[in-house]
Amino acid sequence: MMGLFRKLLPREDAFFELFQRHSQRIVGAAEALERLLAGHDVAANAERIVKLEDEADGITREVLQAVRRSFITPFDRGDIKDLIQSMDDAIDMMHKVVKTIRLFEQTSFDPGMQEMGKAVVQAAHLIASAIPLLDRINANAVELGSIAEEVMRVEGHSDHLHELGLKDLYYRHGQSNPMAYIVGSQLYGDLEKVLDRFEDVANEISGIVIENV
Repeated sequence: MMGLFRKLLPREDAFFELFQRHSQRIVGAAEALERLLAGHDVAANAERIVKLEDEADGITREVLQAVRRSFITPFDRGDIKDLIQSMDDAIDMMHKVVKTIRLFEQTSFDPGMQEMGKAVVQAAHLIASAIPLLDRINANAVELGSIAEEVMRVEGHSDHLHELGLKDLYYRHGQSNPMAYIVGSQLYGDLEKVLDRFEDVANEISGIVIENV
């Protein structure tokens, strides 16, 4: 009965615009991270990620404020908060990669890290493609499920890249240059956590679909 009542009332659709604005920041940060890891203008791309992460934080605050003031939301309030927070965690983790790079003054990156950067971009674009579909969950349930599965596949591939990268670091630096191994493993770990956060977003989307179809 309550579900029917909610459907009859006007809903607050500003959330979808906010989600899309946030996803655009995520894509921008992911693309800057890929360029950074390829060695292109490291300082400028690092600064771009910091700027986009700050903008994304502002959008997250807007979403949380909208949740508090809206009478009718497009789907469960808790799901809205969890979705935007998981999206924000993804770009926050990209910022963490920048912090590690700056801390250890890194300017060149292993091929495995560059491949993980490409995976980050792929996951970011997948999430960005899913967000507009949430406006009509029933009609887009199958496509949303496929996108979530693809994000998980990308995350699984990144696990493999992470393992190979750590092994390569150990063979090259484990005995001769422990600091290079430590820094490299930290970067690989941070990049893997970026992909983990994207998997969290995909899981949130899947949960929303299950609850609303």
